[in-house]
Amino acid sequence: MEKKGSLSRIHAFVSGRVQGVFYRMFVVREATSRGLCGVVRNLDDGRVEVVAEGDREKLKNLVEKLRAGPRSALVREVTEEWEPYQHEFDDFHIDYWSAQLNR
Repeated sequence: MEKKGSLSRIHAFVSGRVQGVFYRMFVVREATSRGLCGVVRNLDDGRVEVVAEGDREKLKNLVEKLRAGPRSALVREVTEEWEPYQHEFDDFHIDYWSAQLNR
């Protein structure tokens, strides 16, 4: 079990050629392999939004992966906000339907 002090939350926005290139599935795979929980979704403005929770070091590693993306993507920028852990999610998934998260 993770110590509470090591748990955190990242809210990131990824811009570039990140829609229609399997970027969301890439994020799910990378986050799940690190034991992180959260959500990823496309935004109407062409960016991808990621909210992830879990171990802070694993989140830092995920952010590095967000900057690289899958081969088919061209990531131009990743903006990130670190937030307190909220235990909002039980898994990591793609959100296809809801409005933009927290923004």
